[in-house]
Amino acid sequence: MSRKPRYLVDMGYYHILTRGNNRKKIFLCKEDYKHFLETLMTYLRKYQIIVFHYCLMPNHLHLIIQAQEAKDLPKFMQGVLQVYASYFRKKYGAVGFIFQNRYKSYLIEKESYLLECARYIERNPLRAKITNDLYKYPWNSFSFYAEGNENGIIKVANPYYLILSETKKERQIRFREYILEERPYDKIVDHFFKIQ
Repeated sequence: MSRKPRYLVDMGYYHILTRGNNRKKIFLCKEDYKHFLETLMTYLRKYQIIVFHYCLMPNHLHLIIQAQEAKDLPKFMQGVLQVYASYFRKKYGAVGFIFQNRYKSYLIEKESYLLECARYIERNPLRAKITNDLYKYPWNSFSFYAEGNENGIIKVANPYYLILSETKKERQIRFREYILEERPYDKIVDHFFKIQ
């Protein structure tokens, strides 16, 4: 059975999700996380892709990106995932698939959802109980927005972050409040994405 073609549009915003095969860990140590981020930066220089948010978890990862040219998205993701899978196989003597199926890409059709999707992604480490303090989690984009820490990956801020306030300091405060506030329906969203 052939796979359905992806629905891709120029200048489209996408929530990308992929996880380890059989939900196995894809990041086993700090060097693995660093290698993935370095690979991401390499491919950002090759394609017209903008990363607005990212979160790397032990067995899965999320990105919010904009593909300026739709045709670049599959090549970008193929390159990043193949290079990382090759690194992982070589380092750990793994065989077979590292990632489960092909990555999922959800077109974000309403720009107003960009910040809400970012909230979901940034909160992943809290929901998974990997940390109880996002300020201490180094593998997502929270510190870029909440504290202004440059990371080499995000070159353009989420446009809806930019309208939170006219001043950088006030934007950071509002972003922190927005992300850190707990909401009762967060568990429903987790169930939809089958996280955990």
